[in-house]
Amino acid sequence: MISEDDIRFYKDNGYLVAKDLFSREQVDQALRAIDEVLDPRRAEKAYEMEPRDTQTVRRIWSPTKKHPTFWQMAKDDRLLDAIQGLIGENVLFHYSKLNMKGPKVGSVVEWHQDFSYYPHTNSDLLTALIFFDDATKENGCLRVIPGSHKKGLVSHDVGGYFRGKVSNIDESQAVSVEVPAGGVLFLHCLTLHASARNESDQPRRTFLPAYRAADAFPIYFGPHAAHNEPGIELLRGKRARTARVEAGVHPLPLAEREFGSIYEVQEGSHLTKDLAEMKTAGYAV
Repeated sequence: MISEDDIRFYKDNGYLVAKDLFSREQVDQALRAIDEVLDPRRAEKAYEMEPRDTQTVRRIWSPTKKHPTFWQMAKDDRLLDAIQGLIGENVLFHYSKLNMKGPKVGSVVEWHQDFSYYPHTNSDLLTALIFFDDATKENGCLRVIPGSHKKGLVSHDVGGYFRGKVSNIDESQAVSVEVPAGGVLFLHCLTLHASARNESDQPRRTFLPAYRAADAFPIYFGPHAAHNEPGIELLRGKRARTARVEAGVHPLPLAEREFGSIYEVQEGSHLTKDLAEMKTAGYAV
């Protein structure tokens, strides 16, 4: 259970680390589940490859739909107790993904706010980054700018179109968040964050289930966001009968062309990628 000091830290900084929330046994079970999902005998393509190393997977889509181990982990009572303390008693499961960050490859993720991809009526949304390997500076741990969530949603446009990244970041304020395997990093949806290439010979596999307060409703239903809604599930408390709306203006993620992942839109590869192939693969941010 997180403490009142933990909750204050999260509210002040926009992130929180809980070490050893999951056991070594649970981590090993999850690693075995990854191997099963990536088994080449499976008919369903459930992943996205590294463009510079086509033998390396960089993301598994919706792992909670691909293997029961991930769904059980996403509903873990200790995890939900912490989330309830951070966003309130009524908690919805939002979506999930699994970033692989392969050795000597591991795609760069540029500075961004998650909220820019899926603006809602309020910002009580967070992602729980559950680490299956020690996250270190060498293998591309997350970097965050503490307190940036208090400054609202900033533009993620390049050349007048959404590109899912922020320019002109003062990286002198950035903090590298190293977390041991089994630990969890709770990340506010407006906290600016990024991660570098994995320069080590060790992977950095991270499961990312995302959650939101039940009274946070989407205000954008574009092609890379609408797919989340059918999978929404109430995990704690009650469903909302009213939407809680925060004041402000939210730029919408209107890209020049459909994209399948944060990697593609930040890299610009969505401008040349075959859309039919993306849809067949079931890509989604």
